[in-house]
Amino acid sequence: MNECNQQVITIQALQRMPYYIQQLKILKENKVETVSAPRIAELLKLNEVQVRKDFAAVYTAKGKPKTGFPVTELLNNMEELLGYHNINEAVIVGSGSLARAIITDESLQNFGLEIVAAFDLNPADAESCGVKILASDKISNLCRRMKIHIGIITVPAAQAQVVCDQLVAGGILAVWNFTPVRLSVPEYILVRNENLAASFAILSNHLKKTL
Repeated sequence: MNECNQQVITIQALQRMPYYIQQLKILKENKVETVSAPRIAELLKLNEVQVRKDFAAVYTAKGKPKTGFPVTELLNNMEELLGYHNINEAVIVGSGSLARAIITDESLQNFGLEIVAAFDLNPADAESCGVKILASDKISNLCRRMKIHIGIITVPAAQAQVVCDQLVAGGILAVWNFTPVRLSVPEYILVRNENLAASFAILSNHLKKTL
């Protein structure tokens, strides 16, 4: 991927990439060799101009395809951009139902995420869905020793910042936060918040207005 392309890819475009990838994989399975931006826009109910710009930003071949983008090549470009061809090892803190759902999510595994360990304040079981559960006081040491760079937080809100601090101390560079807490981290740490309560608030407000 050249630097010029990388500079024009927005966060919003990156968030659309998994949807493109899913659709391109379906087309590839159906032996479709080329596809146009308008066709993808139609299938995903997105703006055609937006899709065209996204494809142009990520497609590495020179020139603009006149007969559509090669499905396999475009798919590879997107997966390479997002790092799906690499194995991203991660740890997850918390061993409840949400953590188990994340551990067993095959789509995340297909995207290159491998959860190598889970942590809990009081680990009751030796494993959760095949992933070993360790005491939370081992977070920093294990992450540092195994050079883990992704930490997933699914603990109760009161424990979130403490857990985050342990992950950062262990060398974590990216945090996937499933708690409602706004975490305090150094500037070089990327935090992605998945606040379920905030998302539900939007749905609830919509229903209030429409019902």
